[in-house]
Amino acid sequence: MRIVFMGSAALAVPSLKAILNSGQDEVVGVVSQPDRPAGRKRVLTPCPLKAYADEQCLNVMTPEKIGDPVAVEALEKMKPDLLVVVAYGQYIPQRVIRLARYEAINVHPSLLPKYRGSAPIQWAILNGDSETGVSIIYLAEKMDAGDILRQQKYPLDGNETSATLHDKLAGVGAELLLEAINDIRTGAVRRTVQNEAEAVEVRKLTKDDGKIDWSLSASEIRNRIRAFDPWPGSFCTLPNGDPLKVWRADLEEGGGGEPGTLLDNHLLVQTGENALRLKEVQPPGKKRMPAASFLNGFLLEKGRILT
Repeated sequence: MRIVFMGSAALAVPSLKAILNSGQDEVVGVVSQPDRPAGRKRVLTPCPLKAYADEQCLNVMTPEKIGDPVAVEALEKMKPDLLVVVAYGQYIPQRVIRLARYEAINVHPSLLPKYRGSAPIQWAILNGDSETGVSIIYLAEKMDAGDILRQQKYPLDGNETSATLHDKLAGVGAELLLEAINDIRTGAVRRTVQNEAEAVEVRKLTKDDGKIDWSLSASEIRNRIRAFDPWPGSFCTLPNGDPLKVWRADLEEGGGGEPGTLLDNHLLVQTGENALRLKEVQPPGKKRMPAASFLNGFLLEKGRILT
């Protein structure tokens, strides 16, 4: 089949790589996002998917809006049999979907209809789920609401971060995508309509989500620390007013007292329920470091309060 691949984020790279390596289909075009300023010097930088596609010398287009007439005309000339969409970052209108013989399919890193929308990986960790997964769906007018072609569960052990789970699900999604494409190629597609009564829609995360609320339970805070690694990162404020990022923490029994209170001299913090032992932190202007290394140069005594 003639495939047009649409994606931008790192999640999309394994899927495109899998299609190319399979040799079963021809990638006639790649649609990605325009280069954006990045870093302190704001240098124009390609997104991960575009960078990989350029390395493979693929035909890449980067419209500001995929529904613009010029972009639609360019897609039409590619004569695609199928559009494959993975972490593209734009809503794709029906007039674009209809350009392809078999329309468009999407790789979504959750067990739809749970966690429609942005940041499904983070929300699965944040909510302390015991499993998540990947869904391959047809694109529909409503975001993430199309019929399911394939779905695969992935167990969670409670130690994943969004960074590590992202990479695992990217691999699962790439393998599942090849199975779905083969279903379409061979006419073996089985479409399952999503149950709207079970739909859970999640919002986009913001930097403010990373602020630690010590009144939550230790388990809830630890889930948030894992969910917000690498972005937006979890942070609190030291007694001297400096911010402190927290990258890893372990659950321990609490000793009572106001949430945020240091229960010893080694970063054991009282929460709304039980306590957290901070294990990896990052002070301003420094790299991540073990809590012990941080305490070598910063005295935090029992009874002080983190906010």
